[in-house]
Amino acid sequence: MSFLNIDSVKDRTFDAIVIGSGISGGWAAKELTGKGLRTLVLERGRDVKHITDYPTTMMQPWEFQHLGQLTKEMREANPIASRCYAFREDATHFFIKDNEHPYVQEKPFDWIRGYQVGGKSLMWARGTQRWSDFDFEGPARDGFAIDWPIRYADIAPWYSYVEKFAGISGNKDGLPQLPDGEFLPPHEQSCVEKHFTDEMAKHYKGTRPIIIGRCAHLTKPQPIHYQQGRAQCQNRSLCQRGCPYGGYFSSNSSTLPWAAKTGKMTLRPDSVVHSIIFDEKKNGLTSGRATGVRVIDAHTKEMTEYYARIIFVNAACLNSNLILLNSKSNRFPNGLGNDNGLLGKYVAFHNFRTTISAEHDGFQDTTTEGIRPNSSYIPRFRNVFKQETDFLRGYAAGFGSSRMTTIDTSAMGEGLKSSLMQPKYGNWRVSSHMMGETIPKESNYVTLDSSLTDAWGIPQLKISVAYDDNDEKMIRDFHEQMSEMLTVAGFKNIQTHDVPDKAPGLDIHEMGGIRMGKDPKTSMLNKWNQLHACKNVFVTDGACMTSTSTQNPSLTFMAITARAADHAVKEMRKGLL
Repeated sequence: MSFLNIDSVKDRTFDAIVIGSGISGGWAAKELTGKGLRTLVLERGRDVKHITDYPTTMMQPWEFQHLGQLTKEMREANPIASRCYAFREDATHFFIKDNEHPYVQEKPFDWIRGYQVGGKSLMWARGTQRWSDFDFEGPARDGFAIDWPIRYADIAPWYSYVEKFAGISGNKDGLPQLPDGEFLPPHEQSCVEKHFTDEMAKHYKGTRPIIIGRCAHLTKPQPIHYQQGRAQCQNRSLCQRGCPYGGYFSSNSSTLPWAAKTGKMTLRPDSVVHSIIFDEKKNGLTSGRATGVRVIDAHTKEMTEYYARIIFVNAACLNSNLILLNSKSNRFPNGLGNDNGLLGKYVAFHNFRTTISAEHDGFQDTTTEGIRPNSSYIPRFRNVFKQETDFLRGYAAGFGSSRMTTIDTSAMGEGLKSSLMQPKYGNWRVSSHMMGETIPKESNYVTLDSSLTDAWGIPQLKISVAYDDNDEKMIRDFHEQMSEMLTVAGFKNIQTHDVPDKAPGLDIHEMGGIRMGKDPKTSMLNKWNQLHACKNVFVTDGACMTSTSTQNPSLTFMAITARAADHAVKEMRKGLL
């Protein structure tokens, strides 16, 4: 005879469960605890405490065994992770290693992941732009994908809300395609970037603006940031190591400590979520709802169930898809909420495959001083106000500059020191990378492999995502337009760079698979990010996105999460959840 341990079940029961502790999970934790909910935050990776667990953050270059570079052995052991720009000797501990978490590439895809408390918020690129109605209305306008169930007016107050707390640097540029926000003082453009900005304004009559990037850095901290224990960004540009000053936004420095201060958060690292539990009873308080989650201890492999009235899924886009696909029951044999068979489909990303570079022989009397953790930014200018090309949607681009230098590496002793202190300056060099919007398609999908499992017995994720003809046309247009723009501005030695066999994924902007929409027949989530078929489950990370826009998505994840959490708590208090 066995007896139900009532005390044990009570200890494992919360008001809310948040799966994931990255950018969106941290915001869910902050908002739910701040509204009084006892919240369990589940993180599959190890604990990383702010400052304490940033082992390389204050190290000098010569203190690294390999001077910050990857060894041949490390590259060969991690052919996927090592393609990421931030996977260097100073930050490899924040990235998962290829052999630890395998997945199936039905088509080549570089899946970059960070499994620890804070997730990829520790090493993200920190670009933060608002979306506009040109983005939310894009699918409805051109008829590809489905219409968003929200518009800019629905999320604008939440953009303001999260911007003030996170701390976003930028300039009020007055652009309809890139709405202004609640900005801290902007970084400064270099003289060459200002020159390019001015030349574009003159030649294109304001239709191709160049602005300083908007980013999650504290250029002038406000009282709310000091209350978080954060300080001004020191412009070290060592962000991937974790910032001891809290100068850039991360879950570790901001939202999670804030949630912890409420006394309402229970953070459980090393907790691999297996699936969400669905109550199939036709009668009862929880019938037709999710009641909790099954969790596997990362080390002991023991499975434990935790329970809550609402569940926020913020495991990062592809893992959130995996969890719902693996949450099978008699009611949902193909994954939780998957009545329409669309779960895992219409995955999209940003096309970062191509770049362009050039030189300028002017401004020989100037150079840069110090480091800037930001660059200039070219907002989308193609197909914004009307369809004008042979491809759909458009692209934005980063734009950076530096003065070319030559150092006499053959020198020794005092000669080498002198060369390092007084390098020979050459021309200015600029570079730009495209960030193209890709169109969500049913042929871009993720599913569970039928035979392969991971170390915890969970089916491996099978990824089938690829570029299409629209992406190729966009790349060609980027080359043509940027070459023209650089030529007009007096740049020389213009060179385009494209790697056609470079797989998607290194943008680290996966979106979709559990998309929002108005119709349960064509979407998984409603306008509040609730599963149509299971209203107490919310998905607010990249998986919820209906389309990708051209802007960096993290700020939108934050705003959508805060909005959904507010709605969830209000519905709970009405007794509707």
